[in-house]
Formats: sequence, structure tokens, C-alpha cells
Amino acid sequence: MLGAIFTILIFQLAGEVIQKGFELPLPGPVLGLILLLFSLVFTKKSINPNLVELRARLMTTSEKLLSYLSLLFVPIGVGVIMHLQLLEGQLLKIVFVIGLGTIMTMVFTAFIFAVFSKISSDG
Repeated sequence: MLGAIFTILIFQLAGEVIQKGFELPLPGPVLGLILLLFSLVFTKKSINPNLVELRARLMTTSEKLLSYLSLLFVPIGVGVIMHLQLLEGQLLKIVFVIGLGTIMTMVFTAFIFAVFSKISSDG
């Protein structure tokens, strides 16, 4: 499990380096996750036993980390409650942005799902 966490952190570091080096508007951890996704997709059919074992460890570790994901939202919720008066004046804008972001996320997720399901069905 420690090796898989180290691998995830290495990809996050690589994303940070790319983001800082090219001054991209995306956060470094997001770029790192994209790099990790591409590396997992491109090594999916590898028969190298080391890569197969690493992929299995990454899957197990990521499932464990996802089970604790809700704990990461507690500090954000506390911060929002502490600044509730500042947010009251911007409530309509906030609701609009949340709604638009949700719709855009759903459309993007459906698009990505369609692309990857086509790739997986083609072989």
C-alpha cells in the first residue's frame, strides 16, 4: 500500500512540476491524476508482472482512499459556515455557478464514459 501511495504522490509531484513549469491554469494534482490515468490506460494490456502488480496495488489503495474521501470535505464545510455572512450577498450567483458546474460535469462525464466505453468495446 505504501508503494502505491508513493506512486500516486509521484504523479501528483509530476503534475505540480508541469503546472509550475508551463504556468498552466490547471491545478498540479489534477494534471498528476490525468498523467496517472493515461499511464494506467496505456499499460492496461501489459503482461509485465511488475506493472500488473503495481496496477493491482494502485486499485486497492485508491479504493481504500476513496472510502475516506468524505472526511476531506469537513474542513471545507466548516470554512463555509464560518464565512456564511459573506456568502449571503452572493447567493444567487453561487447557486447559478453550482448548477452550471453540475450540468457541465454531468455532460463531460457522459462524454468521457462514451469515449472509454467505445474504446473498451473495440478491443
